Amino acid sequence: MFRKTIFWIHLGCGVFAGLVILMMSFTGVVLTYERQIEAWAEQQHYVPESAQTARLSLEQLQFIALTEHSDFTPSTLVVLNDPGAPVSFTPGRRGGGGGINLNPYTGEEMETSSPALETFFSTTTAIHRRFNVTGDNRNLARGITSASNLMFLFLLISGLYLWFPKIWNWGMFRIRFAFRGTAGNSKARDFNWHHVFGIWSVIPLIFVVTTATVFYYPWANNLLYQVYGEEPPSQGQGPAPATRNISAQENVGSVPFIPEFHSSDQLFINAASYIEQSSSERSSGWRQISLTLPEENSRTVRFVIDQGNGGEPHKRHALVLSRETGEVTNWEPFSSQSRGSQTRSIVRYLHTGEALGILGQTIAGLVSLTSLFMVWTGLALAWRRLISPLYRKKSVPAA
Repeated sequence: MFRKTIFWIHLGCGVFAGLVILMMSFTGVVLTYERQIEAWAEQQHYVPESAQTARLSLEQLQFIALTEHSDFTPSTLVVLNDPGAPVSFTPGRRGGGGGINLNPYTGEEMETSSPALETFFSTTTAIHRRFNVTGDNRNLARGITSASNLMFLFLLISGLYLWFPKIWNWGMFRIRFAFRGTAGNSKARDFNWHHVFGIWSVIPLIFVVTTATVFYYPWANNLLYQVYGEEPPSQGQGPAPATRNISAQENVGSVPFIPEFHSSDQLFINAASYIEQSSSERSSGWRQISLTLPEENSRTVRFVIDQGNGGEPHKRHALVLSRETGEVTNWEPFSSQSRGSQTRSIVRYLHTGEALGILGQTIAGLVSLTSLFMVWTGLALAWRRLISPLYRKKSVPAA
């Protein structure tokens, strides 16, 4: 009786949420290598080696960003470990709008992406999360995808239970473990595919779907911290934007200078050198360094140093330097965070597999692909069980 109850709930959830899960799975496949594709597109716009001369200082680039974009107040300066990459200025949460990418050798604004590609991925992501619905119906659409995601989690767990046959023998397990010939029997094929794709992808899919639940539901996010006995953090705000305090100087590239403070370039060199020192958490160099632009009279400056692919939060650390001496005042590696904060950071990138590198992304993409087959075959089996009988002609009794 218990197994039959689970089966019918499993079937009902599959029927109600199947098409939404199908949509989320398909868009998940499309988004698998989004980071790599966008990075490749950006690199096509990088400064060629032949044009790489003397770099402008970070102060000069900041001055250009402020003077040539009067409506823009940068909060963060971002440098990639590639001589052809632009130096980027971002406004932070309070600044609004997009960032500015400057040629580090000329100060000219650089186009670093394909608008068509950006639109494609942003639209696909919006479809994945909420059917690309905007306006008043946005919350409703997100509610549907979140509920469908939760039902998908139940489908995976209940499906794992239902996968085990009533009679435990090798023959029954074998037909659920491996693909087999069905001799043109579509029902047998769908049954076989549903079970085989399910058992081989259920574990990574549970991780993918469970991590999405944390994004959708505050209670799931809070539970993640409570597991470690921690209080969930309140909604934080981004860093305050840098104060725009530019004197009336005409020469582009000049900027007010406070003699007792080290230049941004020297502080940047100190930060890069520190992360490259030999230690367990500082041995692989850096991919990107973000500098939070300080207030004019601030005595310290904060750097965020990313040693990973951009989707590996355990390789992202913070460093605070004194602007007066250039020395380290605080080192905040990922391991210094609370267990709850560490897990919450990783959860975001476990959903896409990026936390495990290219292999993790590939696995996440593959199980998204297999879930397409699982949903399709599941709906086909449900159709045969629930709908097909309604269309069968009743046999006419013999006279």
